[in-house]
Amino acid sequence: MPALSDKAIRERLHHIHLVQHAFLWITGPRSAQLELKQLEDFAGMAHLKVYARQFHTQVAEVMKNLSPAKMEEMVDAPWFNKPTSISRRHAFTQAAMHSHYHRGQNATRLRELGGVPPLTDFIIWLRDGQPGARWE
Repeated sequence: MPALSDKAIRERLHHIHLVQHAFLWITGPRSAQLELKQLEDFAGMAHLKVYARQFHTQVAEVMKNLSPAKMEEMVDAPWFNKPTSISRRHAFTQAAMHSHYHRGQNATRLRELGGVPPLTDFIIWLRDGQPGARWE
């Protein structure tokens, strides 16, 4: 698939998943140091896909154990130059919105390469019964 060898798409996918893992780290138990993986740490796109799937598995586990009160607790995002504290709820929202923004960029790039990107509209996902991710 030509899109997987496209530098812009590869770099953007890496960025999306790196940021998702960073937000998971600030919202979860923080049992270890945040590991900021570089694109070069992944032998290929299949390995980056494994990293993406790990996030989705882990975030589902974290979220199912958070009470409404825990969702409103403040967490720190240490990667900004200015101290930034937000609620867990806002952190999850930011991670989703950030990812969606870059998915739109990748959809545009896929069209430029002659591909047809999947629909990413939230309302369509709701209409279709909130299906899970198709990884294969």
